[in-house]
Amino acid sequence: MGYLGGFLVSLRQIGRKQRVTTQYPKEKAPKPIRVHGRHVLNRYEDGMEKCIGCELCAGVCPAKCIFVRGADNPIDDPVSPGERFGYIYEINYLRCIHCDLCVEACPTEAITETKMFEFSFTNRADAIYTKAELVVDDDGMPQKMPWEDWREGEDLPTSAWMRATSPSGSAEFEGVVGWSGELGYGIRAPEAAQEIKDSISTPLDMIDEHGHGHDDHAPGTAEHVSPGHDDHADDERGGDL
Repeated sequence: MGYLGGFLVSLRQIGRKQRVTTQYPKEKAPKPIRVHGRHVLNRYEDGMEKCIGCELCAGVCPAKCIFVRGADNPIDDPVSPGERFGYIYEINYLRCIHCDLCVEACPTEAITETKMFEFSFTNRADAIYTKAELVVDDDGMPQKMPWEDWREGEDLPTSAWMRATSPSGSAEFEGVVGWSGELGYGIRAPEAAQEIKDSISTPLDMIDEHGHGHDDHAPGTAEHVSPGHDDHADDERGGDL
């Protein structure tokens, strides 16, 4: 067949119904709600940074792409509500695999991921994002770099990632899925902690000053003990001696 063999694929397409392809980048397919994209460092509503410089995100990162150094908060002008804040924060996107483990490890939800993953670099220096580029602006929105392709109305909400434990962190609820808050100032509030859910299921008027429900002290239960019962039992044991 020689050279004609290479044209067989093209010849088979002649006369077939036209196939339409997505003309990227003018036409883009919708992104899944759980897609992992570029990270952001969040602030509280009062403008203070959520990062406390604990370095847990850097420790859990399997690609070793995060570099964090914490510093003590200035007494006269604190950066975060805690004793320390993230003084240096860098992410090397030449190494990042977007596994989302850093988001899961963060105790203050300081780092989250947007759904923006379409960004390319012309030099290696641009691939290393510093804290100045990662932290959200005064409006709680991520900063947009010139080489990033943000989709209006689609990339701003954070990826719909989930925690493996309840927001309270109790091991009793391990495996229970709970939604976390959105990026920035909390576009979508996180789910209530497990203690709040328990208090809703048990009316407050049913809880005494010791934190027990009335059912805990109901007569006939194994935990119900009449006043003075232990003293009376001690007297009987003492009499036997």
